[in-house]
Amino acid sequence: MHPYRTLSVGIDDGIARIALDNPPVNVLSGTLIRELHDVLGALRDDRSVRVIVFSSANPEFFLAHVDIHILDELDGLQEIADRNPGANLFQGVGELLRHQPQVTIVKLAGKARAGGAEFVAAADLTYAARETAGLGQTEVLMGIVPGGGGTQYLRERVGRNRALELLLTADLVDADTAAAHGWINRTVPAAELDAVVDDVAGKIAALSPEIIAAAKRLVPPADLADGLKAEHAAWAELVSGPLPLQLMTRALEHGVQTPEGERDLEAVMRTVAAGLQA
Repeated sequence: MHPYRTLSVGIDDGIARIALDNPPVNVLSGTLIRELHDVLGALRDDRSVRVIVFSSANPEFFLAHVDIHILDELDGLQEIADRNPGANLFQGVGELLRHQPQVTIVKLAGKARAGGAEFVAAADLTYAARETAGLGQTEVLMGIVPGGGGTQYLRERVGRNRALELLLTADLVDADTAAAHGWINRTVPAAELDAVVDDVAGKIAALSPEIIAAAKRLVPPADLADGLKAEHAAWAELVSGPLPLQLMTRALEHGVQTPEGERDLEAVMRTVAAGLQA
């Protein structure tokens, strides 16, 4: 595989290990989206790879959220969006994960918000560090709704009532709560996360591709086409209004997309919203 700017990729014993590496806080940028499409496409027909494990080069942030600046790049990313008919640019990443022939596993040591939380929900399996991991569907704090599949993935994972709570409060959820809701598989002590993921990945990678394909065919991802279409329409209408641009501009001024601003993103965004209302 050719070298990537935002990914580190290694393959060994049937397992592809992909580290997301887009400093300083691993935002889901246009380049990262493009490279995820490329690497997942390259792996799709590789029968020697049975499992794909995603981790982060930044232990504090798995995927912070979609890059705020990406709204200025959408025209240039149309070719990537066109690779997944029926899904927008952001939904396309989740749909790739949901329909990948390999078993996809997220090793969640840090925080994943908004587009990062959608990525986690789209993967087949997620194991999280109890002390440090967290998930948040925080789009409403930017004046929008999720646009990368989050509304549909959350409802499927946790049920309607919990999905509404997570979507509308936009709170960061600790790993144990996320596991109790069904958002992720389970939590383990941070010191054991690598070993647990290696154990699960190794057991699956030891199986034949035919067995893995049969299991994934018999437990298929739900058909979310109608819901994804409705989600995109709602997101597109909201993001074109004046409030999201104001919130996102102020968010950048208050340190969002820097480590300091991302550590308590929810508090920063509520402060920004209060300032606009004052």
